[in-house]
Amino acid sequence: MMTVLYFASVKEKVGLSEEQVDPPASVATVNDLIDWLAARSPRHAEAFASRGMIKSAVDQTHVPASASVADAREVAFFPPVTGG
Repeated sequence: MMTVLYFASVKEKVGLSEEQVDPPASVATVNDLIDWLAARSPRHAEAFASRGMIKSAVDQTHVPASASVADAREVAFFPPVTGG
């Protein structure tokens, strides 16, 4: 079981700030997790439609979409952060 956290516009589109999920063994990377989540509902699909604009963190460490989610306790998704 892992906790998936959604922030900012991703949270707004999914309609949740977090959820507990148990992805299948075939979900090995952040990209795989995005594919699996996007197939769960139209809201998830909309949230991940522009996946190139979504940043991710595994267990509170920023990672690329190719990063492993094996043994991850928490995966977070958020839009790019800009300074001002």
